[in-house]
Amino acid sequence: MMMAGLRERKKEETRRRIAGVALELFAERGYDAVTVSEIADAAGVAKVTLFNYFPSKDCLALDGIHDDLASIVARRPPGQTPLDALRAHYAALAADGPRDVARMLAQVRVIASTPVLMAGVYQAHMGQRHELAAALRDTAGSETAAQLMAAQITAVITTVEEAFFQRLASGTPLEEAGRMLASDVELAFDQLQDGIGKDKS
Repeated sequence: MMMAGLRERKKEETRRRIAGVALELFAERGYDAVTVSEIADAAGVAKVTLFNYFPSKDCLALDGIHDDLASIVARRPPGQTPLDALRAHYAALAADGPRDVARMLAQVRVIASTPVLMAGVYQAHMGQRHELAAALRDTAGSETAAQLMAAQITAVITTVEEAFFQRLASGTPLEEAGRMLASDVELAFDQLQDGIGKDKS
């Protein structure tokens, strides 16, 4: 059992190292100018090993951008609503803050400057939305209601994340940006919970 856990940790370390090397090369030279072979060489792994972790080049650049909202909803404790589960998840993320701000901002810049990666983000968000809709189907009451709920939730989360990235990119200190993110998360889920059409005065 201990050996299995060690193997998993080593696999995760290798995966993180490959993704980190790839991001450094993308940030330095541009996504299109870097080959998978160059990434494998720089990371000290065989090309086949790289593909065992990342099936395509774009997966290296988009690593970690897809939050598994459907799993958060599916794994929620009995009696907790889907929105409460998602609120708790994002409130915890806001409290913890990113582990590596420089890496996160470098990834955002690489993606924003590369049309094929922006398309990949869009596809990832579409997949995320459909998966979330499937997880919400039992509580939403209908297929259409589930799709509408998923669309609203994913749009709100994306907007909150973009505001956080923009603050960091403009030089807002991490601690201040984190406080603002926590406030945004509460506002976002309050509006999702209560409906944006209600009078807040």
